[in-house]
Parts: sequence; structure tokens; C-alpha cells
Amino acid sequence: LPSQFSGLLGTVYRRGNLGFTRDGSALISPVGNRISLFDLKNNKCETFPLATRLNIVCVGLSPDGSLAILIDEEGAALLVSLIGKCVIHHFYFHKPVHSVSFSPDGKKFVITKDNVALMYHAPGRKREFNAFVLDKTYYGPYDETTCIDWTDDSKCFAVGSKDMSTWVFGAERWANLIYYSLGGHKDIIVACFFEENSLDLYTISQDAALCVWQCDTELDGLKPMPPKDAAREKNAEKNDEEFLEEPKGEEIRGKANPNEQETRDKVKYSRVAKYFFNKEGDFNNLTSAAYHKKTHLLVTGFASGIFHLHELPDFNLIHSLSISDQRIASISINCTGDWIAFGCSGLGQLLVWEWQSESYVLKQQGHFNSMVSLAYSPDGQYIVTGGEDGKVKVWNTSSSFCFVTFTEHTSGVTAVTFTSNGYVILSASLDGTVRAFDLHRYRNFRTFTSPRPSQFSCLAVDSSGEIVSAGSQDSFEIFIWSMQSGRLLDVLSGHEGPISSLSFNPMKCVLASASWDKTVKLWDMLDSWRTKETLILNSDVLVVAFRPDGKELAVAALNGQITFWDHENAVQTGSIEGRHDLQMGRKELDKITAKQAAKGKSFTTLCYSADGQSVLAGGLSKFVCIYNVKEQILMKKFEISCNFSLDAMEEYLDRRKMTEFGSMALIDEGAGGEDGVAIPLPGVKRGDMSYRHFKPEIRVTCLRFSPTGRSWAATTTEGLLIYSLDSGLIFDPFELDIDVTPSNIHKTLHQKEYAMAIIMAFKLNEKKLIQEVIEAVPSNEIDVVCSSLPDLYVEKVLEFLASAFEISCHLEFYLIWAHKLLMLHGQKLKTRSVKLLPVIQFLQKSIQHHFEDVSKLCEWNIYNIKYALAISQQRGMKRLAEETLVDEDDLDSDSDYL
Repeated sequence: LPSQFSGLLGTVYRRGNLGFTRDGSALISPVGNRISLFDLKNNKCETFPLATRLNIVCVGLSPDGSLAILIDEEGAALLVSLIGKCVIHHFYFHKPVHSVSFSPDGKKFVITKDNVALMYHAPGRKREFNAFVLDKTYYGPYDETTCIDWTDDSKCFAVGSKDMSTWVFGAERWANLIYYSLGGHKDIIVACFFEENSLDLYTISQDAALCVWQCDTELDGLKPMPPKDAAREKNAEKNDEEFLEEPKGEEIRGKANPNEQETRDKVKYSRVAKYFFNKEGDFNNLTSAAYHKKTHLLVTGFASGIFHLHELPDFNLIHSLSISDQRIASISINCTGDWIAFGCSGLGQLLVWEWQSESYVLKQQGHFNSMVSLAYSPDGQYIVTGGEDGKVKVWNTSSSFCFVTFTEHTSGVTAVTFTSNGYVILSASLDGTVRAFDLHRYRNFRTFTSPRPSQFSCLAVDSSGEIVSAGSQDSFEIFIWSMQSGRLLDVLSGHEGPISSLSFNPMKCVLASASWDKTVKLWDMLDSWRTKETLILNSDVLVVAFRPDGKELAVAALNGQITFWDHENAVQTGSIEGRHDLQMGRKELDKITAKQAAKGKSFTTLCYSADGQSVLAGGLSKFVCIYNVKEQILMKKFEISCNFSLDAMEEYLDRRKMTEFGSMALIDEGAGGEDGVAIPLPGVKRGDMSYRHFKPEIRVTCLRFSPTGRSWAATTTEGLLIYSLDSGLIFDPFELDIDVTPSNIHKTLHQKEYAMAIIMAFKLNEKKLIQEVIEAVPSNEIDVVCSSLPDLYVEKVLEFLASAFEISCHLEFYLIWAHKLLMLHGQKLKTRSVKLLPVIQFLQKSIQHHFEDVSKLCEWNIYNIKYALAISQQRGMKRLAEETLVDEDDLDSDSDYL
């Protein structure tokens, strides 16, 4: 079963700082407690299979692009290899960290927490037991530190603070620069930047003011500390450390107002200019900034979603644009200075802007509120999601990017689905409409409504794509429309409670409807009497799903039971008690234990696997359960999140958060976050997120299995999670004999017994070996080899071809294989179509992907050839016209002569 976390879609940015990779072609974005890598050149997105305990607040990237330090809200850090995509080391800073930055030479890194800056030896140079070794601790600011910047030669770094001061510290103890304090601002320091190969400094504050500081000393003018003084100070520190439990490293304590003796023969700074951004008065707080040293480009972002581009040091405005209506939380510039990345945490937007051509390289946004439903396209290539923000988004599963967003709904979307041809998307909403969207022209071409306004809670479309049905949660009716004409065909009445779920039988025109009135009704669309059967359950029915072959019906009820029905005979064939497997977490404000709370919980979403042998179930919990239908046992439980920034994650109450007056979560601390004071409104739990420390609750709202059978997706509080088959090296032999070894396979291949070699390679089941054997078969012998393959191995070869199409460049060679196999074994494969459907759909998805790419290339080439031909014909005509003119001139001159 697909069990490896493969990607996070639907959320592109939450909070924290963005960072470009070393070559500047990819962007690293923190998404909750994970990080995503956006490859901007190849148009692909990948989420790393690792996670922190809480949301990530800052990311530090090493200059060589091999390591990253991820730090969460409580100061727990992960050292991550960006090459191996794995965790190397765990570390705890004990306090929330505000920023982290590697030195340009990669030997040190600095983190800021509270009012101190800590410098560590950077890991990775040698295989040390402890990767994070503290070198120096810098004191100076009176309030929390906010930002860091290094000089190009890694000799000094600057730290900004909330006390409106900026401090310049020496990475080593320089005789003429140990520390230097700079004032001049009237608000929090947002960013500070050194000029290229210089100690000159720019400081930017939250009130949109920029100070330009000039230093009287060059970087080469920094003098090393005399050896006697350095030795004396080190000895003093060693004596202090003898009494400490753990070494604190060298301590440097800065003074805001040093005396004359301390400043003699030291580096001096002078303010040469002060500029203000908000001259027009239409900008509010400056929230983020980035500076590219080589091009002298300063980018500043504001709380109103506007950003400015200035050229320094003259402060010339290049351009000013509005990219969002939310505050810009993070800005990053790539190494060449061409692309600027913006992150807006309010709406979860991620934008990459090419400032010279004034165009978007990337523009992605997740659902503003939580996602509610999802559906796979029939070939598994696309996923459509609907959210409480009223948007319908379509995602490409191979690139993980959203390529179209439909915003026609005026209220939350409750259900989405694809029609069988894969080019039409249907969505139901609480605004009382069901809308059909065309994926060819990206438009809303049909809008279905009911005679009286109704809020639609569920949706289903039959296998032909002609009959559309939606269930109402206020009038207890089911509405049936024709896709062709858009007319209302029928209104099905009979339920005595809100309709919770609808599902069409894939093989027949039979609709199953579930309701809170404790019944499931089956409606025959071809029969004028409609009602075919009523299944009575012990509890309110929440979700209903047909098996892919249409012979079985799964029903989840409010009592936590999943029951299986033979709907033809109205007989229950089995049941699963799933309440205990759901394993609820305890919310911060809960007065009862998680065990007691779980008694009233149940599965709210259900779906069959592609082969119909298993069923996936999820609900208001961090777990997704997979059950075997035949044995009626729990096969596996997936923990979809380990992010403790979400509510209902902990199983037991944390005593550290309890006081004599109750939970610490009840205490509303401070005067609001960075966005200003939040005014609490009574009873509000979502929408405007009016709580200052609002924690979204972990839940699974929808589950769907891919038609290819290789992955499944879940819409959760964190986003759209995709789990796929483990692509790692797993030894999984098939009918293995003692004679089947790699050397024997190579020997058989050398003797040109291709069919035998293929069978032996599949018995050993090593992907690289199978690829080697299949690619060794000459193209003129593929026909013969295919005809001599046993039926059992035809299926395995087709599955291999489908996966090979995704990565191989031998397109024509593999197409010949697929064509010959399907032509020679098509009739036999048809008899096992239900079992083979996922494999065939996986093959179709791979071929369709290549077809789209190649057809675009061919169309472009045809256009270029036509253009070249038209130009040559035009030139030919011109040349011909010139020649005739010359001939006429010659004739005229001859006649004149005569």
C-alpha cells in the first residue's frame, strides 16, 4: 500500500524566512513544520520528508547549499542535509530564536534570541560528535534582537534590535573593533545590511526610515588583537568556565555609551544620510527587507502588501508595486539579483518576481481557510480541491503546482468531483449553486440551482457524466440535473434529515444517499419510481462510498462503525468498530480527557483503494486508518502530522502548561502580535482568527485514492498531503528460485534469450536490472518477445513501463513495448480489466504527460518551419520582382539606344 509521504500541496508558505539555493534557480519555503523546495527552472515543487515539532520560524542556508538549519517556535533546531533530504542533528536553543545566518565563508553561523547573539562553529567541515559548538556570546542590545547580516569576508556581523539600536560585532576580537552601537532610529530595526566589501552599513526601521552609515576603516584595516592581550582574556574565561556545568564560549559584552579611553584608536561610524519611504503617506509599517550587494538593489515590503525597489546609496526609486492586500512577511533575492521572492503569511501567498521584465516567475497561493474536499482526475494527473474560502483549485500531481483557480462561488465549497472524461470539474457550495468548470477553456460553463435556495453539502456525478446530483442540508432533498441541458430533472424527497453524502455506482446508474435520519437510500435513475432500497442503520450516517467494481457499499456512521453492504440484496456483509482506532487528541481548552472525548467521535470521510480490497478512513484526528475489507482488521495507521502548533495533537494534558487557575492557553498574553492588537470577538473560532494565539485543530476532511493505485491524498488542516508507494530500495522478490541471480540473468541476456531474461529479472524484482534487460532487447525483436511472455508477466511489464515513462528518455522504444503488449495481449487483459485498471490508468497518465509535452514542441516547430517558409517565399518574390525590374530597365535602355 502507498505509505511514503510524497508531497504537500495546497499550502506554499506559512511563516518564516524564504531563501534561494546557491545557484538561485530554486526557492526554499517553510510550510508549517515542513520545508518545500520550489524548482523554478524545471517548474516542480518538492516537500522534504522531515518535520519539526512546531511551526518553523527561521531557516538558515549554508553558502555551499548543502546544509540548512530549521528552527521552530520554541527554539528546537534541526540540522538538515539538502542533498540527502534527511535530518543530521537535533539541537535545542531553550528560547525562541528570531533569526539565523551563516557566515559567507561557511565556517560560522549566528543566531539571535532574547537580547543576545550566539556564534557557533558551523557543522559539516569535519565529522564532529556535537555539530553545534558555541564559539562566542555577544551582549549589547537591551531588547530582543531581530536581524543579522555579515560582511563579505566574514570578519564582522551586524545585529538589529527592538530597542531601536544596531550593533556591529567582530567575529574575531579585532584590536580596533570588538563592538559598536548605532542609534538614529525611532522604531524597531527590521533589517541591516553591509555594503559590498565594506564596513559601511544600511539600517532600516519599522517606521519606514533608512539610515546610511559610513565607516572610517576598510575591512583590510581591521587589526588582530595583540597575542598578550588575547592570551590574558582567554585565561580569565577558562577560570570562569571551571565553575560552570557547560562551557558558554567567549563572552563579549557591549556598552551603548563607552568612555573615551575605550573608543580611542577604534573604528568609528558616522551617519551620512537618512531617507524616508512613506513620503506620500499611503504606506504603513515596513515589515521586511532584502538587499543585493552586487547590484545595490534594496527591496522593502510593507504591511499593506506594497513593495519598493530602490537603488542604493542614492535611494533612487526603481519601481513600487502592490502584490497583495496582506503584509509581506519575508523577502529574498537570488544570487544573480534577477528574481525577488515574497511571502505573505496572511493569505499563504508565495510570489517570485522578475523585476527587470516586470513579470511573475512563480505565483502560488493556497486556500485561505481550510480545505474541505478533493478529487482525483480519472488518469490521476490532476487533483481538484475545494475550500471554505469559496475557491476551487486544480493541482498538477507531478509538478505539485496549482495551475488554475476558480473563484465564482460566493460561499464555502463543500464538495468537488471530476466527470469520467476528466475535462469537467463540478463543485457544490453553501451559496446554493453547483457549478461546472471546463478544463479546456478554464471557464464556468454551467451553473445548476434549485427552485428554492438550498445549501448543498454533497455532490455526485454518474459514470457517463450526464447526471449531476447534489444533496441539501436544509431542505433534506436531493436535486438531479442534466449536464447536457443544465435543466433540473428531478427532486428526490424521502429523507428526514440533512443529506450528508452521495455516491453513484460506477457500473450502474444507481445513486446512494446517506442522511442524518439513520438511513441510506438507493435510487435507480433509470426507474420512474426512483427508490430502489432503504438501508436502516443504528446511528446517523455521515459518509457512503461504492467499491470501484460497484458490488459493495461502505457506510460510516456517527457511532464510529464502518459497515459493508451487499446493496443488491440489502444485506450487511461486515462491520468494523473504528472508534478506538481514531485516537483523538486532547485540545488545550478541553475539560475532559482525550479518551472520554473519543467516545463521541467518528469517521467523517471514507474511500476505497483502487483495487477495492482496502478502505481508508479519517476524521477529527491526526490519524488515517487503512482497513482490510475482507478480514475487517486494521492494517495500518498513518500519523498525518506531528506539528504541535496545531490543537488536539497531545494525548495527555501537559502539566507544565497548567496553573492553579487552569490552563495557560486561557491566558491572553501581550497586546497582540506583529499585526497589531487583535480584538477578540465572542464565539469566533475561525474566519478572522480573532484569538491572538489561535491554534487550528488537526483534522482530516477528505480522503481519496488515486485511480492509478500508486498514491492517496488527504485534505487536512496542514494542507493537501499525498502519500505514494515507497520508491526506496526494497528487496521484494517474486517466485524466486535458487538459480535466479544477477550473473545468471546477464548470462541469459548474453545468449539472446530475452523473454527468459525478462522473467528472471522480474523474479528478482530489482528495478535497475529490469531496466537493463528490457533496454537490451533489440527493437525489431520486441514483437517476438512480447508474444512469448506469460500473462502474469505482461501485467508486471506494463506496470514497469508506466513508471519508466516518467523518468526515461527512450520514449519511442517504450512506446513500441506498450503498443505491442496491448495489441498482442489486449483480449486477455480485457477479461481482467477491473484488476488491471489502476495499472492501465497509470500507463495512460505517463503517456498523456509525454503527449502534451511533445505535442507542444511539435506545434512550436511546425509554426517555426511555416514562418521560415513564409519568409523565404517573401524573399523569393521580392528577388523575382527586383529581377523583372532590372530586365525592364535593360529593355528600355536597349530601345533608347536603337
